[in-house]
Amino acid sequence: MPASACCRSCRCWAPAWRSACSPVRWRPQPACASRWNEAVDRVASSWNSPPAPSRRARWLALASARRFDPVAGRLVPLFFAGALACALAALYVGFAVAPADAQQGEVYRIIFIHVPAAWLSMFIYLVMAGYGALALVLHTRLSALMVTALAPTGALFTAIALATGSLWGQPTWGTWWVWDARLTSELLLLFLYLGLLALDGAIEEPRRAERACALLAVVGAVNVPVIWFSVQWWNTLHQGASVSLTAAPSMALAMLAGMLLMALACWLYAIGASLVRLRCLLRERGVLGEAA
Repeated sequence: MPASACCRSCRCWAPAWRSACSPVRWRPQPACASRWNEAVDRVASSWNSPPAPSRRARWLALASARRFDPVAGRLVPLFFAGALACALAALYVGFAVAPADAQQGEVYRIIFIHVPAAWLSMFIYLVMAGYGALALVLHTRLSALMVTALAPTGALFTAIALATGSLWGQPTWGTWWVWDARLTSELLLLFLYLGLLALDGAIEEPRRAERACALLAVVGAVNVPVIWFSVQWWNTLHQGASVSLTAAPSMALAMLAGMLLMALACWLYAIGASLVRLRCLLRERGVLGEAA
């Protein structure tokens, strides 16, 4: 009997019989029938089993307080360890490797703390405003609590920026404080942070307090562009940006490296401290019990 021509790759089908006046009829061989049954079983099992969660679904699952809390607890030590390592490296580069400035001498070294703190003070408020918008639009409890959790860290970096700026201004400008546009708007940012914390403590009902804080964070975000562009919009005493994304850095490479390392250290610390504060808020307000 000639070989079947219907499946030349595996030749798993063979003609049952052939005659001159009748078409060819086929029957499956046992091996092919077994593979066919296995394929049918796989398709049927895929229909009955639930679909595997996508990557987006796994990320969205972290919006649940019960899923987020243990993940945050594991990440906090890593953020703090990274912040400590970067801070030590930044202090070494900034105070031992970077050369003295040609005009300001050794006084300029305060920028290794002042500039990263000022960056973080504005960046944290923008992140707060983003979480506040999510809380107001999507009504997510975790986003609302994140606004309150970020506020103490943002206030800390704003206070550091103002204090170190005064320490730099006294030998440079001859005064501890001037009502410059950038300094005044940065002081207003500190008042916004402190006002948000006071508002959260003044309202007894937690959900109302969280919603009010989210609204204040969104409204107060208009102050951040004022801080950033104040040296361009007005004739201010404060110098321009130390680092620009559109121009080559005007400082030595060691100075830039020390500043960026300290900025990374502040960023890692801000994340770790905010996660610690958020986990405390989840327990203080019974959110984990509600999620259960």
